Amino acid sequence: MRVGPDLRWPGILAAVALMAIAGCTRPALLPPKALALNREGAQALAGGNLELAEARVALALEYNPRFTEAWVNLGLVEMRRGHIERARRDFLKARELNPDLPAPHHALGLLSEREGHLEEAERRYRAALKVDPGFAPARINLARILFDRSNMDEAREQFLRLTQVAPEFAEGWTGLCETLFRLDRTDEVDDVVARARRQLGRLTELDILEARGLLRAGAFREAERRLEPLASTADPKQASRAAAWLAIARLAAGHLEAATAAAELAMSLDPDDRVATYASEAVREARVRVVQ
Repeated sequence: MRVGPDLRWPGILAAVALMAIAGCTRPALLPPKALALNREGAQALAGGNLELAEARVALALEYNPRFTEAWVNLGLVEMRRGHIERARRDFLKARELNPDLPAPHHALGLLSEREGHLEEAERRYRAALKVDPGFAPARINLARILFDRSNMDEAREQFLRLTQVAPEFAEGWTGLCETLFRLDRTDEVDDVVARARRQLGRLTELDILEARGLLRAGAFREAERRLEPLASTADPKQASRAAAWLAIARLAAGHLEAATAAAELAMSLDPDDRVATYASEAVREARVRVVQ
């Protein structure tokens, strides 16, 4: 039984803040203080403190103006602020300094995607992977673009490769499962989830995937039982996703009021989530049919 929405994979736009050197300038040419400042700037960027991130990365560049990763991080700060041309300048500077690093190519891909130029973004991500096939952020974003345009076979291959070169990234495992769902190869999902469990341990994303397998098998009550505690997890996005699938499970089981409550919870936690939107619309249509 086919249960649930046929939606784009809810992957992240993987932007990496580079905390240390990754093979461009030899460590001996970079002062320890520059490395530390770049690392601290990346941490500040990850935490959303753009002013502190800029100050630290700019200081790292004072120590060594040829510090490629620091130029990438400075561009990421500018991009977060919406300063597109400044970000482009910084990313191009980084690529000019060392085109044999994946990060500048990936950063230019992020910028292209931000501007809506998906074909160009795809080329940039592929360029990053040509330099370093193990650069996970570029492979995540390439796979997501392929998935979003329904190129499922190649998306599956990219996610599969990600599970091999960077198995610590959950996006590879979850993306692979999503492509298998879309390719109607659902009998392979359980094996992928089991392998992901061995690599990553307990993750809400994997719990949700297991519950979706139960939904497709028609085990609605068991799917509800698995999803109910996940809908109160600390991460609002994960909780929203779990609540949305809970609404779909309850709706499939004919429990309209309970499905309505779960759909409302999902929308309140993350109104932009595609599955939450689908569940809300499905519940609304079901209620209309009841009234009619």
